[in-house]
Amino acid sequence: MTDFVNQTAIITGAGQGIGFAIARALAKQGANVVLNDYDEALAHKAADAIQQDGYRCEAYPGDVSEVSFIEQMVDTAVSRFGSVDIAIANAGITIFGDIFTTTPDAFQKIVNVNLRGSFFLAQAAARQMREQGKGGSMLFMSSVVGHQAHPGLPVYSMTKAGLEMLAKQLVIDFSPLGITVNAIAPGATLTERTLDDPTYIPIWSRITPMGRPATVEDIANAALFLVSPSSRHITGQSLVVDGGWTSVSPPPVE
Repeated sequence: MTDFVNQTAIITGAGQGIGFAIARALAKQGANVVLNDYDEALAHKAADAIQQDGYRCEAYPGDVSEVSFIEQMVDTAVSRFGSVDIAIANAGITIFGDIFTTTPDAFQKIVNVNLRGSFFLAQAAARQMREQGKGGSMLFMSSVVGHQAHPGLPVYSMTKAGLEMLAKQLVIDFSPLGITVNAIAPGATLTERTLDDPTYIPIWSRITPMGRPATVEDIANAALFLVSPSSRHITGQSLVVDGGWTSVSPPPVE
């Protein structure tokens, strides 16, 4: 497939897991990829892996909660590849803690990465897309916990629900520019982090109606659809990819 030839995509938090799967899939379909991760070594390792397969990918490590960094990343994408056509705000952090134990520092850290980083990536990328005058695609990474309450995640859940509202809100500003903006809400997904827990697969296989957690490719497939020409009339929407879990929502107890 060549839907993304001559397109340039910025993907944050893409050193591994879902972000890396999206970056690799876009590169395989012809996109120029700017791959961000906070972990410098991880960003370069991921970009090198995509390059070794013969595709175009540049590492751009750094902290997406810093607005100046985001602006520099967009400028670098333009100077390296000539445009920014797709921006995927995948970077996010999770810190567990209930309302009684969450500290101001933990609260601010989650909000800075999940909301601030996503908002200002959208701003910087959209400014560049407006200047280019040919539209573009924006994607936020939400979560099923933006739809259903989950123990120990009050701040994280709040930020993920906020991203889905942001996608709706930005329709007002982006539609006249030909820019689509959507969100994906993954459910339980097999990543390097979740696979560290030996109980993860059996628990989530039992409580997911489709009988298994998602793979990162399941999420990447949905992401590519939402930033492709095939979805050019879809905007302001949130797509849940969870094997049916939010329809029944049993808690992940052993």
